[in-house]
Amino acid sequence: MGIEVEKKYRLTHEGRASLIERLRESGATFEGEEFEENTLYAGGQLDSGRQVLRLRRVGGRAVLTYKERGDSASSVKRYREDETRVDDAAALADILAALGFTPSLVYEKRRATWQLKGAEIVVDDLPFGLFLEIEGEESVITEVEELLGLTEAEAEMATYPELARRYGQKRGDVIEARFE
Repeated sequence: MGIEVEKKYRLTHEGRASLIERLRESGATFEGEEFEENTLYAGGQLDSGRQVLRLRRVGGRAVLTYKERGDSASSVKRYREDETRVDDAAALADILAALGFTPSLVYEKRRATWQLKGAEIVVDDLPFGLFLEIEGEESVITEVEELLGLTEAEAEMATYPELARRYGQKRGDVIEARFE
């Protein structure tokens, strides 16, 4: 069982451009950009307020993830996170359906990934906004915040699934947040 520790911020277009410049100036290593399609499933004993079963498709790869949010009022969020690569996303979707899990939410994302001081920094473009996430040990998150001039920035407490539910479009039984 892994534990994911992260902090998220909402960005403006100007803020995103300024952040990318600060990342370059700070010596962060750019790892690339990818397009993702994330499908969240409902069913079984999943509590959609705390748990996520997600099939993420990125290019020709896929990853199945189980996440469970820990209790915390802090802006630094902790999740139990277990994931595995999947060779055949379509076959896994069929297996999940056979087990009674159904797609409930789909959201798309463009993600640029950077590494700095042992933290993974992602700049995400979703249909409902621009975001920054810093993932790493809490002390590293604090250090990276300082390096990037984010100590006064307000954290975004909502998860992407919560935001996708809020801003997505209902299509049949599935809420979708897709780029036009």
